[in-house]
Amino acid sequence: MPDSEINLSESAELDQSFFENATLRMPQSKKPVSIRLDEDVIDWYKKQGSGYQTRMNAVLRMYMNTKTGNAKSPASRRRMRGRKKS
Repeated sequence: MPDSEINLSESAELDQSFFENATLRMPQSKKPVSIRLDEDVIDWYKKQGSGYQTRMNAVLRMYMNTKTGNAKSPASRRRMRGRKKS
């Protein structure tokens, strides 16, 4: 879709004040690992579409945060800001 066809009527125009308060946040780096998972688990995540490893990481993070009592870690709040509400 070309930019000219995007409906921006419900989006507020960003003015200079928005950018004055904005901060640059680089994504956390990921560490490659080798892990053995059941084939059906991997297949299920892959069927959900691209980004399946990111979703798997999010599930593991939620479990970790629950166990450590850190349900609202700064990293998880940053990731949630960019998600669409449904």
